[in-house]
Amino acid sequence: SSSKDAAYFEQVRSLKLSTAKIAAFGSTRRASSTAAEDQLLVRLVESKADVTCIFGKSWDLHVTDALRVSLEENLAMISESVRFLREATGKPVFFDAEHFFDGFRAQADYALKAVGAAVEGGAARIVLCDTNGGSLTQHIVAGVRAVREKFPKMALGIHVHNDGGLAVANTLVAVEEGCTQVQGTINGVGERCGNVDLTTVIANLELKLGKRCLPEGKLQLLRDTSRSVWEHMNMAGPSNQPYVGDSAFAHKGGIHVSAMQRNPLTYEHVQPEKVGNTRRVLISEMSGRSNVLAKLEHRYPALRDPALVAKILEDIVARENQGYSYEAADGSFDLLVRRHLGAWRPAFKLDYYRVHGLGTAGEGTDVVEATLKLQVGDEQRLCAAEGNGPVDALSHALMQALTPAFPVLRQVQLTDYKVRVVNSADGTSARVRVLIQFHYDHRDFSTIGVHENVIEASWRALVEAIEYVLLSEEERSKH
Repeated sequence: SSSKDAAYFEQVRSLKLSTAKIAAFGSTRRASSTAAEDQLLVRLVESKADVTCIFGKSWDLHVTDALRVSLEENLAMISESVRFLREATGKPVFFDAEHFFDGFRAQADYALKAVGAAVEGGAARIVLCDTNGGSLTQHIVAGVRAVREKFPKMALGIHVHNDGGLAVANTLVAVEEGCTQVQGTINGVGERCGNVDLTTVIANLELKLGKRCLPEGKLQLLRDTSRSVWEHMNMAGPSNQPYVGDSAFAHKGGIHVSAMQRNPLTYEHVQPEKVGNTRRVLISEMSGRSNVLAKLEHRYPALRDPALVAKILEDIVARENQGYSYEAADGSFDLLVRRHLGAWRPAFKLDYYRVHGLGTAGEGTDVVEATLKLQVGDEQRLCAAEGNGPVDALSHALMQALTPAFPVLRQVQLTDYKVRVVNSADGTSARVRVLIQFHYDHRDFSTIGVHENVIEASWRALVEAIEYVLLSEEERSKH
């Protein structure tokens, strides 16, 4: 529909694709033209895509109220468009029966006629669409069964949206009823409440229903694929996303963790490794000795010492009472353990830091300057940097001072910043908890700081991030 689209199809032909097929997507011809004269259909042919997919109306309400054409004309638009594309490209043509399930409930005979028009035109596949996303599973089952009964030799697909929160369930029942293609998106990205999330669908089909979706060994790349898409969108993605989210295999309660150590099936429905995820054990005041052992037993064999574990737990509880929370602060928790093991040392010695407000610059942007003086080894450094707020300025100044000695810090990116008051009843003397998330070495980690002063709390979290990265890098270089 645009010059950018045309350029895409021209360039994508140069890719060496081993399993993927490129599809060009459009609609049926306009009511006022023939298929051969319709410019959108002509451009679909010119794309030279492997597959062409067009959508057409299968709900009589849309035909009369949205297209404002006769029911008979709509059927002609469908069959003639499919036939033209099939003959002009010599390649498969898929037909998306838009609003099929709504149309089937409203006027089943016409919805099936719309599908029949596409079959008559030579469609290689019929994709049944729950475009509004409001159908229940029994609606999906009834619609798919009716189409299979009337067109038993036709290959079927399913396309659903998640407006009723049933996209995955509706997709799975459609597959069980005979659909062999699923239209969806990675992470469920799409308009309104989104399309069906292919990561969840693929995992359920392969692990629960025994349906092969991916080449051998590729299921383990599911989490990496999900995270790659979120990163391209500059979004973190929900932690509770099934199978691939950070919390999909996270465990907190001590009783749960203790039972899972004996048998993972007690609290995990699949092995996290099968989808490329990992088990996470969360540490908080609800933790028991089993949580600490499970979280770090592979990295720190010394934690099997009961007395040492007891000290760590005592330290965690004491810090929780001060406002700390280690559920999401994995970097800070690692440093806490290192301190008990004697495996921690500061990256630098701070003399002082100061933060100065400089007013506004440009179109009302607050500019702040941070100055700090610190000592790295035998060298003393005095650095200043500007930023959009005190934390941003401090972060820039800290990196400016430390990257000459520690170049690896250039790879660290601050990705999220959260502040929460932890004892609001104390009024202006209340402590604040600052949680900062960073991206480093293709993964995310977080650190925490707590203080009455939000800048000091932020400083502590920034420093812990620096120390965590440097100690992790040092540990990795030894191996």
